[in-house]
Amino acid sequence: MFALVWFWKASKGYRLRPWMSPYLRWRIETYWGLKAGEIGFGEFWRFVWERRRDLGRFLRWAERMG
Repeated sequence: MFALVWFWKASKGYRLRPWMSPYLRWRIETYWGLKAGEIGFGEFWRFVWERRRDLGRFLRWAERMG
C-alpha cells in the first residue's frame, strides 16, 4: 500500500505519464545514471522492470523513514 501512496505523490501532475515527471526523472538520473532528457515511455518501463528489486528496497527504506 505504501508503494502506491508514494507513487501517487511522486507522480503528481504526471500520473498518467510518470515517465514525464521531472521528480521521477531526477531520481532515476541521480541514482542510476540514465540521462533525464533521454527517458521516454520505453526507457522508463524498462528501467522499472529491470530495477524492480532496487525499487522495492527503496520503497521499504522510505516506508521505515516516513
